[in-house]
Amino acid sequence: MAEAKAGESQSVDTRERILDAAERLFMANGYEGTSMRQITGDAGVNLAAVNYHFGSKESLMQEVFRRRLDWLNEERMRILDELEREAAGKPLKPSQIVDGFFGTLLRLADNEARGGMTFLRLLGRTLTEPSEFIHSFLAQEYRVVIERYKTALFKALPDVPKAEIVWRFHFMLGATSYAIAGIDALRIVTDWQIEDETEMKQLDRLLPRLMSFLLGGLRAPLPQFESSGG
Repeated sequence: MAEAKAGESQSVDTRERILDAAERLFMANGYEGTSMRQITGDAGVNLAAVNYHFGSKESLMQEVFRRRLDWLNEERMRILDELEREAAGKPLKPSQIVDGFFGTLLRLADNEARGGMTFLRLLGRTLTEPSEFIHSFLAQEYRVVIERYKTALFKALPDVPKAEIVWRFHFMLGATSYAIAGIDALRIVTDWQIEDETEMKQLDRLLPRLMSFLLGGLRAPLPQFESSGG
């Protein structure tokens, strides 16, 4: 019995070491730029161990995300349920909805047990780099949660067309992806000098900056389209 428990514990430890190593390397090098040899070397295991626990590099990548996103999405749903229960049928404030979805994500940076900044930067990098199978997987993981939050936004902003809310939510996802990708993403899109890079990495500065930007976009005046009529 003791030998069986020891073996099971060792198997769990091996699995977690592989996931931790893959998370770090995928964040640093991207999915395509990370080899299975690098992962096994960093985790201190052989290829057979990775194949036993995950079967393939693609399945390993999915599991790296699943172990973090399961908790994140449960927390988002818990927060939304609590807010709606307190509101007793009344619409929520847009700021509450935005913080529940995006703020919960950013606060992961301070939670090393849930991946911390390593996972946040991996998620940001993945969302800003093309990889069809990963995007399809993430869309499936987020589907139920995003539908709940979109419904809450529809109720909170009854004067804004639903199509416009969906577009703005899409833009918010994009802005958040670049924000959590880190300073490297900022350097890619601009040659502006960053005087204090330490400040850029501080969550207590990033979170209010991003929340202010997202809410500003969500509440912006509706776009005026040119008439297509003759």
